[in-house]
Amino acid sequence: MKKVPEPDLVYLRRVLLEMLAIPSPTGFTDTIVRYVAERLEELGIPFELTRRGTIRATLKGKQNSPDRAVSTHLDTIGAIVRQVQDNGRLGLAPVGCWSSRFAEGSRVSVFTETGVFRGSVLPLMASGHAFNTAIDQMPISWDHVELRLDAYSSTRADCESLGINVGDFVAFDPLPEFTESGHISARHLDDKAGVAALLTALKGLVESGIEPAIDCHPLFTITEEVGSGAAGALHWDVSEFVGIDIAPVAPGQQSSEHTVSVAMQDSGGPYDYHLSRHLLRLAETHEVPVRRDLFRYYHSDAQSAVAAGHDTRTALLAFGCDATHGYERTHIDSLAGLSRLLSAYILSPPVFASDAKPANQSLDNFSHQIEHDAQMESDTRVPTVDSLINSRENDT
Repeated sequence: MKKVPEPDLVYLRRVLLEMLAIPSPTGFTDTIVRYVAERLEELGIPFELTRRGTIRATLKGKQNSPDRAVSTHLDTIGAIVRQVQDNGRLGLAPVGCWSSRFAEGSRVSVFTETGVFRGSVLPLMASGHAFNTAIDQMPISWDHVELRLDAYSSTRADCESLGINVGDFVAFDPLPEFTESGHISARHLDDKAGVAALLTALKGLVESGIEPAIDCHPLFTITEEVGSGAAGALHWDVSEFVGIDIAPVAPGQQSSEHTVSVAMQDSGGPYDYHLSRHLLRLAETHEVPVRRDLFRYYHSDAQSAVAAGHDTRTALLAFGCDATHGYERTHIDSLAGLSRLLSAYILSPPVFASDAKPANQSLDNFSHQIEHDAQMESDTRVPTVDSLINSRENDT
């Protein structure tokens, strides 16, 4: 068993804090792409960029096919200007799927062609002294919040003179706080904490000099929050694809802020039986605390790859996080475990060497879940048609 490098947690915290400082709602990701590309250059890991900015890196292994990919996403939730209102405030539409409940009271930056403006997102009734308990009766929706600019803007003409337009991106302040208890609170831990864990794993592997069994392609996608993430990002011969994302810690879920989650299913259906259990065995071998979970209202880069038609096994690793898509909180325990498990996976042999030639699959080398005979056995047998007919004849 190859020894897994211990994660550099100082590095993990530093790159996470630096990424949180970079606004990157889906559609506004160029700066975060440049940041991660620079980190890969520092590590000496070659990469290429797709037209829109997805990063496809390559960590060379002892053999180049079949190869595998691990993927995190650089884009976050945010908002976009939907309307410049007569009162000089801005109507918003969400970028990504999230509730306006978590937007109320937030400080934001509005990115225009002429500059950056600061502001606050407020409910339409924002003053307790003016509206009293009527505030508590307001519906929760994006139609019931507005953006108040920190600029002279009391009319639509004022906003237009500032250069503010429909379609301008709005980024929400991350408000990061790293406590001595090991808790990390911030907006946009989804998925910048996952990116930090992957970069830390790559750093440890490069510095250790241990060669992976097969080529691995770390991917950093830019449209996961709107569903298309890894759809066009995979190399043709990727036989295993592990997504890295956030695991909701909430009633009815099994995930914890102190463990790594292996998702068995999400909104797109079950993940690959064999690859998921390979990850669970690696976690047990390397003593990484892990839990299984199902995510009911959730999609990932792995699911988007399959939906795009890639013939690849998929699985999902996730760090435990409370209040996902709100003011999120995780713990360094979960991120350290995720980094260690990613290192163990990248160093492990392929789940099936025969996946190198998927077009030549035969029953001789095809996988087994439960033996065919065992699946068909049942203590309660279905009676034959003849026995039922004969029984009725005897009754008459």
